Amino acid sequence: MSDTLTLDYDALPEEARIVYDYLEASMKPDPDRAATFMAEGVVITFTGGRVFHHPSGPTGVNAKRYAWVKKDMRQFDVARGAEGVVVYSTGYLYGEWPDGTAFEGNRYVDRFVVENGKIVKMDVWNDSAERILTMRGIDA
Repeated sequence: MSDTLTLDYDALPEEARIVYDYLEASMKPDPDRAATFMAEGVVITFTGGRVFHHPSGPTGVNAKRYAWVKKDMRQFDVARGAEGVVVYSTGYLYGEWPDGTAFEGNRYVDRFVVENGKIVKMDVWNDSAERILTMRGIDA
């Protein structure tokens, strides 16, 4: 994306830096390194309601869905609530579909719960399904 926002990593709260580091590792993709930022028993609810307990699950889905995909991380919001520290990462996906067609501007929201320096819960939403439907001529 041409108007990429530059995040100030050092200004992020600790929990947001943990999430940022996780996302960086997951985009390589290096699911084993990404797992170092997650607690034992982590629950990852990926797009479509798929549940995983290790970053290799989403990496496997992404390997089938995209030739490659990265995140243009725009914002991190941190809130303290009933579940503990919640971090939202929002921005855009960009990359290539399996047929080599480039894409960008695909919105995403990732929601994390961080406890004791580790991610214990992750929820993932993005516009990929809508874009795939549109590419197939199905536009509701």
